[in-house]
Amino acid sequence: MDAILDLIDLGQITTLIVAFIPRLLTALLIGFAFWLGYRLTRKPLTSLLVRSGLESHLVRLLVENIYRAVVFVFGIVMAASQLGINVGAALAGIGVAGLALGIAAQDSLANTIAGLTIFWDEPFKVGDWVTACGKYGKVTEITLRSTRIMTPSNTWVVIPNRQIVDDVLVNHTKNGETRVNVPVGIAYKEDIGRAREVLLAAAKTVPDVIDDPATTVVVVKLDDSSVNLELRVWIGDAAVETGVFVDALEAGKLALDQAGIQIPFPHRQLFVDGIESGVLEDVARLPQMASRGNPPS
Repeated sequence: MDAILDLIDLGQITTLIVAFIPRLLTALLIGFAFWLGYRLTRKPLTSLLVRSGLESHLVRLLVENIYRAVVFVFGIVMAASQLGINVGAALAGIGVAGLALGIAAQDSLANTIAGLTIFWDEPFKVGDWVTACGKYGKVTEITLRSTRIMTPSNTWVVIPNRQIVDDVLVNHTKNGETRVNVPVGIAYKEDIGRAREVLLAAAKTVPDVIDDPATTVVVVKLDDSSVNLELRVWIGDAAVETGVFVDALEAGKLALDQAGIQIPFPHRQLFVDGIESGVLEDVARLPQMASRGNPPS
């Protein structure tokens, strides 16, 4: 034990500790200053970004995630420099590690950039009804990596932001009133004007259909077996689009039935221009030949 104590220079250790304490206190003060600076600037910066017109979710991500991370990283670097740590070498190592991480997480970075694009362009916001990547529903949450949609079937769909940016997006809420197109077919022998009157009257019984813009019925196609009409009704809230479609389709069917207007099913007519001699006689002999088991020649 005495040999170990002889090897330890208590005076030198004490000198080192006394010299290190001011550095430690300075590092702690720098860290506290950066933390306090973040706390003092967070709310003013949030208010400034909100007043500039940025979406609230984007403001929260910028302030509470990106801005906080930047402030704390700078605080740690400044504090570490006071402790005698080679900050340049540490930053170089962090840069190499960040490069490797970026290469390994290309998809995540692409989704993050796409998320920033969504927040900046604002093609939709939380609460909008959209069709994205073939999925229709209400936007419930937007993050830097993905967008979450609640479908009318009460299923939760998570779509990477990169796919949303690269695909066609339909926002059913953006412009307010939304038109719902309901297809209806009638027979060629039916009167289009009469069918239009019946469908317009039926549309008035459908809940959530608004009067302005007015409901219309137009001919969209002369099909093989039917005259295809389209009942175009308007709604004020995109949330009821699916319900209005099925209600209007049922109301139109019942109204046409009550009015005696035929809704045809697909069928074809065959016209024979001429029959060669002897064919009818052969057809008439088919039952007899079948009963004898003799195939027709």
